[in-house]
Amino acid sequence: MITVVIPCLNEASYINATLRSLELQLDPGEDWEVIVADGGSDDGTRDILQDWADRDQRFKWLDNVQRTTPFALNLGIENALGSTVIILGAHAEVNPDFLVRNAELLKAHPESGCVGGTVAQVHGSEISKRIGAAMSSPFGVGDARFRTGGIAGHVDTVAFGAYRKEVLDEIGYFDPVLTRNQDDELNFRLLKSGWRIWFDPRIQSRYHVRSTYRNLLRQYTQYGYWKVFVNVKHGTVTTGRQVVPALFLLVLAVAGICWGMEVFGKWSELWNGFGASIFVTAVTLWGVIGLGSAIAGSQSFRDVPGILKAYAVIHYGYGIGYWKGILDFLILRRQPGVKSAELTR
Repeated sequence: MITVVIPCLNEASYINATLRSLELQLDPGEDWEVIVADGGSDDGTRDILQDWADRDQRFKWLDNVQRTTPFALNLGIENALGSTVIILGAHAEVNPDFLVRNAELLKAHPESGCVGGTVAQVHGSEISKRIGAAMSSPFGVGDARFRTGGIAGHVDTVAFGAYRKEVLDEIGYFDPVLTRNQDDELNFRLLKSGWRIWFDPRIQSRYHVRSTYRNLLRQYTQYGYWKVFVNVKHGTVTTGRQVVPALFLLVLAVAGICWGMEVFGKWSELWNGFGASIFVTAVTLWGVIGLGSAIAGSQSFRDVPGILKAYAVIHYGYGIGYWKGILDFLILRRQPGVKSAELTR
């Protein structure tokens, strides 16, 4: 059996489309079920979930009294009847062959404890379309193949992964402390234990992109912040791409300070121009590469400024969050604050 686990909170506007896309699945050759773990929705979501449960016994829902995503995921896994567990979002919709592809690839790749595919964006506005373009670009999000696409092969992480239940029992479920990055952290433990992760672009799903730059900033600030927590937990940097935004901001900060010292005559004449040249060079390189990427990923030249803005928000948010995480978790040895655990939808 295949079990699809969906964490949910106040998703009345989206959950019907998610469940309908699962209802329309091609036969994967084995039984399947859907478990929605709801964190106390008060917008009518629970009535919708009960309607689905009354109509089709394959659809079930549970009460997630802890209200957070990792608790919802773990609750679903604990109650799963399937030997395969697929993680899905309440803002997501999947192609009709989603279950078939996941089942086939888990059988075809016995070395892999998890398989996954691409996640495309669904746009509700012009702003979300531009944000989606930035989040599908290597310049925006690095070499995360589940966002940017690419050829099939082994990767370090996927979104909406299909996991062997035996692997989850072996390595442990999702870390309940992690508001963000819980899937990345689980995938890191999976790889560390000797299993592999297989990516195939034929596994396709879609999700509704955040519609404001403010929510995008909060999202990526949290991503950067929680990534440091994961690094401290495991005593290593889990992926190289995660440090790039933080290093870029560090270069700008140091160069900016040097430039200011030059302006106020607090700098040796031997090094005059050093800070200004480094700062201007770094910003220019970012702008040129970003502009080229934005043009390549845009449907119209009118979208280019908005895509560039999304790039800036993603890189700044992630970098600032990363440095805040270094301060809290490495230097001050703090635990995550309450605000850092607030979701951004």
